[in-house]
Amino acid sequence: MNRTISYNLQNEDYKTIIEFLKEKGYSIPLLQKLKANPCDVICDGEPGFLNREIKNRINLTTVIREYEKSDFIPSNIPLDILCEDEDLIIINKDKDMPIHPSIKHREGTLANALSYYYRNEDSPFVYRCINRLDKNTTGITIIAKNPLSSAILSRQMKTDNIHRIYYAVVRGIIDKKGIIDAPIARTSDSIITREVNFQTGQNAITEYEPIESAGGNTLVKCRLKTGRTHQIRVHMAYIGHPLVGDFLYGKEENTGVNGRQLLHAGEIEFTHPITCKNMHITAPLPADFGSFQYVLP
Repeated sequence: MNRTISYNLQNEDYKTIIEFLKEKGYSIPLLQKLKANPCDVICDGEPGFLNREIKNRINLTTVIREYEKSDFIPSNIPLDILCEDEDLIIINKDKDMPIHPSIKHREGTLANALSYYYRNEDSPFVYRCINRLDKNTTGITIIAKNPLSSAILSRQMKTDNIHRIYYAVVRGIIDKKGIIDAPIARTSDSIITREVNFQTGQNAITEYEPIESAGGNTLVKCRLKTGRTHQIRVHMAYIGHPLVGDFLYGKEENTGVNGRQLLHAGEIEFTHPITCKNMHITAPLPADFGSFQYVLP
């Protein structure tokens, strides 16, 4: 979506406009588009140029435009919106909802739902999901609404500056917290399944803490220090506590618990890409966590 942002600059802060914009997180492709369209860089009410020196106080406005549009079939699916502004929307994703369309799921995904939600907007909607959850993992998902917020949030994600806390129900009783430091790799016979592999795996670290136990299972809080595919599922199975309902790593029937592993992205903390304010978002445990859904405030 198109976005207009205004700044007040002083000459003691930066030499040129492009230096200022780089500091603010503008990506190279975005700077190239601004350079090609000087009217989208406005200095004190007049078209400006990125190499302009900042000799005095100036009011700078940039217009971030979309030059494409996501071509997804709009699906009228209710969304649990936790937070929304001009730069991002944060969804509490339901189970059985893929993040992105695929050959098997062309409709009914989060991308389809957001395409419907933004169908009447004046500027194009481009789907930019920052933290991707498995189809049957519920919880917090961040979607950037413009190229600038996407560039900044993606950089935060790559540098592990988006802090994520997941909640899972695992088999067995866990009575103390711990850290799993075990590299994860793709198994040799599958493009989906992962395993702990100290020879070929990538660094993977998960902190876990028991919250409550009942019926032979334990609700645990997991903090990701890295972001490997299926990390929590693989790590908890590795220490002998697979997730309830996880047929892939827990050797349960394919139906699992309501057809899914009990894993929920319950908290996320990050710096807002434009305002730089600290964001701490929470999503309550879903109903299929049973009695555990009432444990957290």
